Amino acid sequence: MYPFSYQRATDLAEALAALRADPQARLLAGGMTLLPSMKHRLAAPSRLIDIARLPALRGIGLDGNALVVGAATRHGELATDAQARTALPALAHLAGLIGDPQVRARGTLGGAVANNDPAADYPAAVLACRAKIETDRRTIDADDYFQGMFTTALEADEIIVAVRFERTRRAAYRKFAHAASGYAMTGVFVAEFDDGVRVAVTGAGPCVFRWQAAETALTRDLSAAAVASLTLPADGLNADQHAPASYRAHLAALMTRQAVADITGASA
Repeated sequence: MYPFSYQRATDLAEALAALRADPQARLLAGGMTLLPSMKHRLAAPSRLIDIARLPALRGIGLDGNALVVGAATRHGELATDAQARTALPALAHLAGLIGDPQVRARGTLGGAVANNDPAADYPAAVLACRAKIETDRRTIDADDYFQGMFTTALEADEIIVAVRFERTRRAAYRKFAHAASGYAMTGVFVAEFDDGVRVAVTGAGPCVFRWQAAETALTRDLSAAAVASLTLPADGLNADQHAPASYRAHLAALMTRQAVADITGASA
């Protein structure tokens, strides 16, 4: 690990000022990706700006038809929150599947969404639930936010304050988790709204994406049978030592059917 300085911000304004003053500084919330990267000397920030305890970034609540989750909310908090489990149970379920108890006790929603790891779980929920990412200066639609591997629409000195998830009629998340890390080798979030169905796939490609062919089929008929014959093209999907692209394409179809079965109560 390279030398660095540490600063615990007392409010959002102080954190923003520190970021703008030092282009090499990085924000620290849960640190579940940043700290291991620093230990392996893959990242060398000059300063860590701790924002984990800022009240402006905490909390879970309802606002109209949205479940609003503060960026510094930890996975374990979201997984067990009574409002979240009632208003958007699929999101709470997803949070409870992340990593292990230690990761869920420290990792945060905002950190995961800002990092945009190709195999992270939250991006699937953000994209499927038509979420809006609220920052210190603007609101970004989920469809415009995720841009590529570890790449988002965030500016270098922009801080996520909260994520506003649109409540669904019904929703479910299924993933095939890596046995050691718990990351999604492929995960699928299916969300039903009054005007249609959205299907978001994570882990299979360089970035979370919507499977539009599945959305069209499920909007007509929300059943596992409606997507039984669909095949996700393997071109451009991830291929590594864990699985080839063709296997991830197969998993995407399987996880979609299982998520739909969870929604409808039928067999996949």
